[in-house]
Amino acid sequence: MATDVHRAVSPSQAELSGKDGEESAAVHVRGLSRTFDGRRVIDDLQLAVQPGEFVALLGRSGCGKSTLLKILAGLDRDIEGTVLVPRRKATAFQAPRLMPWKKVWRNVLLGLPDKPERAVAERALAEVGLDHRVDAWPKTLSGGEAQRASLARALVREPDLLLLDEPFGALDALTRIKAQRLVGELWQRRGCAVLLVTHDVEEAVLLADRVLVMDDGVIAHETEIDLPRPRDIADPGFAELRTHLLDHLGVEAPTHT
Repeated sequence: MATDVHRAVSPSQAELSGKDGEESAAVHVRGLSRTFDGRRVIDDLQLAVQPGEFVALLGRSGCGKSTLLKILAGLDRDIEGTVLVPRRKATAFQAPRLMPWKKVWRNVLLGLPDKPERAVAERALAEVGLDHRVDAWPKTLSGGEAQRASLARALVREPDLLLLDEPFGALDALTRIKAQRLVGELWQRRGCAVLLVTHDVEEAVLLADRVLVMDDGVIAHETEIDLPRPRDIADPGFAELRTHLLDHLGVEAPTHT
């Protein structure tokens, strides 16, 4: 798997490749720091995500989650430390960011080299259940449809790493459940590594193999989600994990009477 390396370190620091199993990881971050106006939003962070692993990242607003994702996506390179990520990666954000003057299929192919044929977009749209909207204009899409188009645009890149920045945050409850199910199915079918940034603890437990809690610019806690799939939110083990993670986020779990 080819990798991109983003680095801002002293020349004396050793190269990552081939050391301590780092070369085999889908994501390997070492000593990562990011400063804005003198404030360290990310502070000497360490992170590894294995190929095919689904990791969810939780944390309070402002803890650095989205900043970390942008760094992994290559959108922010003003860093200290070393970041090793696959060359084939794709990102889907909360806002679908579709170009309103391009039809859906053209949005899916946006930015791809070598001018791929329309059939490439059609296959990706069919995979997310949007083949009936291939020729639609973005303004005619529902919120859920627009988010699926954004996912198709990510998947058409055949990523080894899929980065999701709260992609369901703006969706209504029912559409959100459908989108979560779709992402879980796509991940199992594609086998790529996924890093999902979310505020929703239930969503994290529902989808992830491992949940990380970010606080003050570092990974402060991690929990393995050892529950069979598909997962049931009514499962006592699910509720126990949700309560455990809420406690690490400093939130009291709701009680039901």
